[in-house]
Amino acid sequence: GHSSKQDNLAVTAVALQDHILHDLQLRNLSVADHSKTEVQKRENRTKSLKRNTKAIIDTGLKKTIQGPKVEDPEKEYVLDPKPPPLTLAQKLGLFEPPPPPLSSDEWEKVKQRSILQGDSVQPCPICKEEFELRPQVLLSCSHVFHRACLQAFEKFTNKKTCPLCRKNQYQTRVIHDGARLFKIKCATRIQACWRGRVVRRWYQDLRRKVPPTDAKLRRKFFEEKFSTLVPHKAG
Repeated sequence: GHSSKQDNLAVTAVALQDHILHDLQLRNLSVADHSKTEVQKRENRTKSLKRNTKAIIDTGLKKTIQGPKVEDPEKEYVLDPKPPPLTLAQKLGLFEPPPPPLSSDEWEKVKQRSILQGDSVQPCPICKEEFELRPQVLLSCSHVFHRACLQAFEKFTNKKTCPLCRKNQYQTRVIHDGARLFKIKCATRIQACWRGRVVRRWYQDLRRKVPPTDAKLRRKFFEEKFSTLVPHKAG
């Protein structure tokens, strides 16, 4: 019985140590580009070498030109669709397992909560700059950041923790609310500038044609108008 207790304590200690190491290591970051990891780079390099070694016979009969695939720039997508694997401590019940991936309806609720908070209207909480047209990410805790700012924060802290609410192992989704609001703001400024120019031209034309109601200004108005109509006599 004493040896079994020692074995359980040893397994628990190993599980806790393994969980802490996994928690401190920079794994499964939400903004990491999984297609550019070293392992996949090597696999792509070996595949390209194998592909280049094959003999290709060009008969000239099959010539299909495929243009570049144009993706929708307003499309929203999840950056971490799969949860990280369970650690030994999570399997033993010492720590809570990561939550399952959010569904589309759950993401919509998170986005609506973020809209009510006005996160996309306010500057990025990390860099304190406007979102403008730069990539933007929405966390499962409804907080919004620049994608580059969140990536730098994750690399600096070496873990996935929300900079505002400190929630661990959050899920991330790319959104474009900040870019959409910035485009609306720019269009509003352009329209306001053009409408101001039109109104100023209308007011200047009105002052040239309609006499003012004040007696002095009205007299000056007709004197200037009469001087323009009567030609000056040569001396």
